[in-house]
Amino acid sequence: MIERKFVAQKMKEFQIEEYITQSLDNVGHSHTKMLKTPLGEKVVIYSSRPGLIVGRKGQNIKQLTRNLKKRFELENPQIEISEVETPNLDANIVAEKIVDALEKFGSEKFKAIGHRIMTDVMRAGALGIEIVISGKVPSARAKSWRFYQGYLKKCGDVAEGVKRARLQAQLKTGIVGVKVSIMPPDIRLPDDIELVDGKDSPELKREESKPSAESRANNGKASEKPKRKRKKKDEGQRA
Repeated sequence: MIERKFVAQKMKEFQIEEYITQSLDNVGHSHTKMLKTPLGEKVVIYSSRPGLIVGRKGQNIKQLTRNLKKRFELENPQIEISEVETPNLDANIVAEKIVDALEKFGSEKFKAIGHRIMTDVMRAGALGIEIVISGKVPSARAKSWRFYQGYLKKCGDVAEGVKRARLQAQLKTGIVGVKVSIMPPDIRLPDDIELVDGKDSPELKREESKPSAESRANNGKASEKPKRKRKKKDEGQRA
């Protein structure tokens, strides 16, 4: 019974995220998170253009709150909007940019769109990017065009950190699929090696700070000499 409740809750969260994604078009929507609070359900929407989600005098966000409350039977939904710092490193936002450009300029300029987006992502600091556009582009026969640059992992544990997104663009010739994969700069690769200078290594500093055997012996001899002189002075005073 407990497992069913967890599954039902996750299904409800997925449906809410899917509804928000479909209702928010051309606003740079990245992803949505659901959080439980004592006051009610908290919905955090990550976007590159939060002003468009809020709307004029908060009309859009009020309408979205009413729809979530009515459609998904939420008691007190609280919507919070968070701005994405680097939108060019977010796969969902990049895929949305490509879809908007294809629907605006058509499939004839898909190469210019792919190269421009790819350059912007690499300038933002990404390690690698891959863009796959598939469909009737530009001819009547369906093809797949691949744009890639940099270093991109496709298998192994490192590949789990690669950000991926898939969207569809509705053109006059038909539906065109867009697939984006971005390798962010914060991923730690297993073959990354940092060279440390020998002078700055902590082990050598510890060894240098330790006194050697010769210095210890010299310190011992130096400490013995004044003691002998003091003894001679004491003998002369006694005589």
